[in-house]
Amino acid sequence: MGRLGQARAGMADGHRQEPIVAMHWGAYRAEREGGRLVALRGMEDDPEPSPIGQSIAGTLSGPCRIRGPMIRKGFLEQGHRSDTARRGSDSFVETGWDQALDLAAAELERVRSDHGNEAIYSGSYGWASAGRFHHAKSQLRRFMNMFGGSTVSVNTYSCSSAEVILPHVVGPFMPLLAEHTSWEAVAGAGSLVVAFGGLARRNGQVNAGGVGRHAQHPAMMRARSAGARFVNVSPIRSDIDPELEAAWLPVRPGTDVALMLGLAHELVRLGRHDRAFLDSHCTGFGAFLPYLTGEADGQPKDAAWAAEITGLPVSAIEGLAMRMASGPAILNASWSLTRQQNGEQIYWMLVVLAAMLGGVGRPGEGFALGLGAVNGVGNDFPRLSLAALPMGEDPAGSFIPVARISDMLLSPGAAYRYDGQTRHYPEIHLVYWAGGNVFHHHQDLNRLRRAWQRAGTVIVHEPFWTPMARHADIVLPSTLPAERSDIVGTFNESRVMFSSQVSEPYGATRNDHDIFAGLAARLRAGDGNGTGFAERFTGGLDETGWLQRLYEESRAATPGGGDWPDFGRFRARGYLDLPPPDRPQTMLEAFRADPSAAPLPTPSGKIEIFSATVAGFGAGDLPGHPVWRAPREWLGSALSAALPLHLISHQPEGRLHSQLDHGAASQAGKRRGREPCRLNPEDAAARGICEGDMVRVFNHRGACLSVARLCRDIRPGVISLPTGAWHDPDLGGDPTLCRHGNPNVLTSDLPTSKIAQGPAAMTCLVDVELFKGPVPDVRAHRPPEIEPQSPPPGD
Repeated sequence: MGRLGQARAGMADGHRQEPIVAMHWGAYRAEREGGRLVALRGMEDDPEPSPIGQSIAGTLSGPCRIRGPMIRKGFLEQGHRSDTARRGSDSFVETGWDQALDLAAAELERVRSDHGNEAIYSGSYGWASAGRFHHAKSQLRRFMNMFGGSTVSVNTYSCSSAEVILPHVVGPFMPLLAEHTSWEAVAGAGSLVVAFGGLARRNGQVNAGGVGRHAQHPAMMRARSAGARFVNVSPIRSDIDPELEAAWLPVRPGTDVALMLGLAHELVRLGRHDRAFLDSHCTGFGAFLPYLTGEADGQPKDAAWAAEITGLPVSAIEGLAMRMASGPAILNASWSLTRQQNGEQIYWMLVVLAAMLGGVGRPGEGFALGLGAVNGVGNDFPRLSLAALPMGEDPAGSFIPVARISDMLLSPGAAYRYDGQTRHYPEIHLVYWAGGNVFHHHQDLNRLRRAWQRAGTVIVHEPFWTPMARHADIVLPSTLPAERSDIVGTFNESRVMFSSQVSEPYGATRNDHDIFAGLAARLRAGDGNGTGFAERFTGGLDETGWLQRLYEESRAATPGGGDWPDFGRFRARGYLDLPPPDRPQTMLEAFRADPSAAPLPTPSGKIEIFSATVAGFGAGDLPGHPVWRAPREWLGSALSAALPLHLISHQPEGRLHSQLDHGAASQAGKRRGREPCRLNPEDAAARGICEGDMVRVFNHRGACLSVARLCRDIRPGVISLPTGAWHDPDLGGDPTLCRHGNPNVLTSDLPTSKIAQGPAAMTCLVDVELFKGPVPDVRAHRPPEIEPQSPPPGD
């Protein structure tokens, strides 16, 4: 039986089980009693189902759920001229759908007519849905593009620095992920895995397009059993699973580029760099070498220089360089490392260091772009082309880098540099947000709260009373994955799933698609056509019709898709599995074999160690090759005398970003109702802090309450606080204090550089002290005051 026959046979057993609910946390069997969802159970072949997704069953109702359309009281009374400073504290009035949609449509038309489409900011970020149809960002973009366009964001908070710099060095980020070297290739080579930023196991619980099976940790363990060895370059020892028995190099946060330069210098000193590969597959090493050796500036970037910056022993740097040069090695950088000032230099120098070792394109060697970041990176997967909701083209053509929201709102018209361009921020009069919580993932939330007041109208789709919903004027309640059906799958997974609706929508909630269809029925399209906007938006199809269309388009686009079952059989079975490729994946294998026949999409067709393009960007003191530039806030800066702890705000274990913060998995990790922080016992003792104490973490931007956990697995001088606790400002006291423990009241809204303008959350110094006085209650999971609507005059 052939490979396609194997895929077909997996669909033909006719076995009937509970329906599947598939999300970015994984796929689950739905257990129901009396037609009501009571639990989600991990799929029978998932080795490590995530408890996060299982929390959905307990959040379908309750005080955090939004039961119907809501209008902020001040906005209902005064419209876009209301006091926008009341956002976040004002009460809401529950209305019917007709009134809410009429008001939202009127605001959209007002802003389009008075200010133009670019004055509307379409926000959608934060893993809104894993579905191919019920994907909030796609639904929003489809609607807005038909409406005449809007201002949108580009790149991601996760790794925007890499997304912007890599096309100039080695090629676009996403195509590289699509051919990424797999853990099976690492196992086959028995490689040394040097993990800059660690390989945190918690991150493998999720994947942006959905998880069929949680394969990351088992694959790492197979690599370890096959002889792979690991080095954890991170200030936190537990950033890598202890079962991998990794050597730990507790580097100072923000100094990885200096370490990479020290390693590169050691390779040159020892004559262990691969001159032949640098000549045949790279360009610009000759321009980079004088900087590395110190010929250009008088400072050799040797191991002693790197040791002073990184806090690592010279012998550790020299020893690691020798290990890397002595056998197959793969160098991995976590996505989090790009989220710091000059974060573009991290991935650029990673590629350069791997090129100097000469292993790029060999199985299990070269560089890796986020092994451990999500479940999908490092999988072996087939070529899968899944269709998605068509969005069309944006007539407005207006965009900003994703992390520059506050700058845009505070400084309309201001010029900024991005990827070699000079651009200007538009003036935004209406924010329309569907999918995501900007009051989680943005930096310096106190600055964002001030900026948020600049927009006259904010419309939000939300299922829960998150900070995003509380800071809206019009709240349109949306459904959860268990309350709708969808097709779930993505390019770096081998399973395509039908996610079934297993629960009735809560209250008066609606799917995003239906909300936009209701708005379209009240508006004219952007091309001036006065009729038919709703019909054009829906395509004349309902949910089932769209799912069938997307499935058939996916069958046609995927090699071997003709052997897939028909839509009805796929829906009944719940999933189909595609066989893995014939051999483990290796990134840039064809390029290595013949760089002339398979050139890279760079100006030279080769790896650009020096980029004339980047050199021409005018990005301050950043030249056309990777360099170390000290960030504004780090443990070697003058500011560290007043703020002597470096804050690491990493992804949480019990939720995805801020999603399901009120769910059981997230709540299990709280201490005294708050997000706990970790610090070294030495730092705690110096401040009189003991395990379990309530503490105040603070700097010049804000403060938050947390509960101390003492941990020797964290480097002295470092404190860690996971992201995602719903922002809970103490509006009755110090409004810059988050009572719940959200670290983004502390992080800087500083761009990475003029190259990518990405987020720099990891460039952050703080201090911590015992909290004294009455401890304020956490109110993050309590709904705002909801008032009944007053009857019309005369009733």
